[in-house]
Formats: sequence, C-alpha cells, structure tokens
Amino acid sequence: MAHYPKQTAILAYGDGGFRFADGLCRGSLLSLPSGMYDWPPTELARLTEGDFTTLAAERAAFDIFLLGTGPVMVRPPAAIMAAFARWGLAPDWMETGAAVRTHNLLIAEGRRVAAALLLVP
Repeated sequence: MAHYPKQTAILAYGDGGFRFADGLCRGSLLSLPSGMYDWPPTELARLTEGDFTTLAAERAAFDIFLLGTGPVMVRPPAAIMAAFARWGLAPDWMETGAAVRTHNLLIAEGRRVAAALLLVP
C-alpha cells in the first residue's frame, strides 16, 4: 500500500482517483492521522473487514470516521457495520464527494479525523 506520510486536505477527486499535497492516488484512498494511503477496495458491496485493518489499528488516533461510499450514498453492508461496532467505530457514511468536503473542513479545523474514500469513476 503506497503511503504519503502526512494527513492533508484533498485537492481534487474523480476520474478514478484523488489528488492531495504532493501526492496522487489512482483508486480509493484512506486518510488517517498517520498519512494518506492507497486503498485497494473499489466497490462498497465488496468491502471486507480486512479492508479496514489499518484504520482499526489507528482507532485511538481519531475521533471522527468518514466513509465515502462512491458516487452515491449507500448504507454499508451489515457485516461491515457489525465489524465497525466491534471496533468502537461509528462511521458517518456519505457519497465520496461529500466525504471529501467534510474531511477537508475537519482537517482545516484541526479535528482528529479518518476517512475511507471509495473512488469515483
């Protein structure tokens, strides 16, 4: 998994990727207090618990968790929601564009945020 060692605002998204600071991610993106990571999942329906191991490992480092569900807002699968509950996570899920805007606002406010953002084709 590629890693940019600083969490930062997302400058652009769409066309299958994200642009931020000095980085470019082709595909989905995981933004954590430890930095920005290429994130392999591409579809909400195919998410597994294993897709969130990095996020779960950093649980103590953030207070807010955003889940960008792609081009439309869709409730995450029940199995993923159950895993979030076990890990003590209460995600705010929304379409990816809204999640990017919320992420950037929270970063600007100095809030402790994590975001798992599925790509927008």
